[in-house]
Amino acid sequence: MRLFTKNEGLLDQIRCDEEEYLIWKWHPKNTNLGESKRENAIRFGSSLRVKTGEVAVFVYKQKDGSYLDYIEGPFDDVLKTANLPVISNILGLFYNGDTPFQAEVYFINLAQIIQTKFAIPYFDIYDVNFKEFSIPVAVRGTITFNITDYKNFIKLHRLIDFNLEEFQKQIKDAVCRFVKGSVANASIRYNIPSWQIETKLPELNKEIEDGLKERLETDFGITCKAIDLGAIEIDKNSSNYLELMRVTKDVEVAKTEAIKEAEVKNISDKQRIEAENYEETLRIQREEEQYAKHKETQSANLNAFETEKVAEVGVAGANALGKMGENGAGNINIDSSANGFNPAAMMASMALGGAVGQNIAGTMQKILNNEKEEVVNIPPLGTYYVALSGKATGPFTLKQIEQMIKENKVDKETLIWLKGMPDWVKAKDLTEINILFTDIPPIPNDK
Repeated sequence: MRLFTKNEGLLDQIRCDEEEYLIWKWHPKNTNLGESKRENAIRFGSSLRVKTGEVAVFVYKQKDGSYLDYIEGPFDDVLKTANLPVISNILGLFYNGDTPFQAEVYFINLAQIIQTKFAIPYFDIYDVNFKEFSIPVAVRGTITFNITDYKNFIKLHRLIDFNLEEFQKQIKDAVCRFVKGSVANASIRYNIPSWQIETKLPELNKEIEDGLKERLETDFGITCKAIDLGAIEIDKNSSNYLELMRVTKDVEVAKTEAIKEAEVKNISDKQRIEAENYEETLRIQREEEQYAKHKETQSANLNAFETEKVAEVGVAGANALGKMGENGAGNINIDSSANGFNPAAMMASMALGGAVGQNIAGTMQKILNNEKEEVVNIPPLGTYYVALSGKATGPFTLKQIEQMIKENKVDKETLIWLKGMPDWVKAKDLTEINILFTDIPPIPNDK
């Protein structure tokens, strides 16, 4: 005699119609969970529906222990050997398909995203600069997670008597411990004053999220989607906070004043150094300009100077040639009176004249051929200025100066300047003028 007939009223529909859930234990429709043992009696031919994103877990016992079988969605069919091979090993318990077997069915929502808010009441954190001062802070946030590795989750948690609220509390406790430790050390870790910890909210959020993801997966079998720190609040009315701000303000004022003093000193030192450098720069510029002008003067008058010197040599040679006949130098008489021909004097005069001639010829050839040299700013030959009665007078030619020497207006100590000369010199120091004094007869003695 069959104990059960295939009457739709006696068969069960094993499915989960909850809108939001993480773990849900199936029980027959129109019954309350735990009020009878029928919810553990799985009848052959009952329909099983597992939606996409769900997994149905059958938990049953045999003499050698407990077993679990999993059916992932989507699945929608009746329980029989042909279409449910995953639990075919337990179909023998049906007693030819007519007797139910004892099993519990749990639905795990793999698509459900759970958001759990957490709050950490005020706790003390210490300042990186003033470790004797602590200020109270509180933290609020939200953790978002779901279940992806359901087999690992089941290993870590008993599905029987699973309580979501208790599970969420365990997660919140773990999150709060980690967040509290991270925030408490933030002042030292980021080297910022404790009262500025709110400015590091994004960095702390990422740090906590990265640190918790692996831990929550290992300890709870859940996948952490996000951790959002809503706020880090400082109790700004606490005595510790007010005292810390007072001390910090005093230090900041002193630091600001020290920085200002240092900046003023730096500016003063910089201005002094710049002034010294500027003065030195001007000195160097003056010296360079003077040197350049001096070289320019030398270059401009070099050709004139050479020509004058050659002319002096020529004049001296001419004078020597003109005096060859004096004292009988030009006579051919070679008697013992020494008034005749003087071969040595003649040879010297000829040599000197030849040298003069060669010098004059060479100089004139340079001038005519402009040979590798360019005559620039050559002053008129023999243009002199004479210091008379403390005033510069002139210009005078060499002939005029000779006349002034004869008139005793110019002597060897008289200062004379020729264009191109760096300074005034005495008349005796100019060869072409000094030689004029030798041609002036001495002043006759009235006695």
